[in-house]
Amino acid sequence: MTTESTHVSVFIARTAADVYAYASDPANLPAWAAGLSSTITRVGDRWLADSPMGQVAVTFAPANDYGVLDHDVTLPGGDTVYNPVRVIPDGDHSEVLFTIRRRDGVSAEEFAQDAATVTADLQKLKELLEA
Repeated sequence: MTTESTHVSVFIARTAADVYAYASDPANLPAWAAGLSSTITRVGDRWLADSPMGQVAVTFAPANDYGVLDHDVTLPGGDTVYNPVRVIPDGDHSEVLFTIRRRDGVSAEEFAQDAATVTADLQKLKELLEA
């Protein structure tokens, strides 16, 4: 059961369509989401990523016009973590909003580290897309 959540966001000087097109392509994850993936490979309809937690399976929301980048991450132990992510239009710019949910057994320090990792990943996304 989720006991707490926090929202991390970054504004990017690119349209929501541009950000969504890049961020929704799982093959791009290793370039900007080091907290999730150092490599990623498609196996059938699943994506397998080498992550800091070990090999994980990543399942993404279907392509959509609403900027929904939600994804499930199945951890090596079999637990699945749901990650809500949105790309929100703001004129010629956009905001990427990631909700981090604190899972049972995750300490306050680990939760803060998760937030720091997501913040770093979103900053990398911003740097890549604004370059």
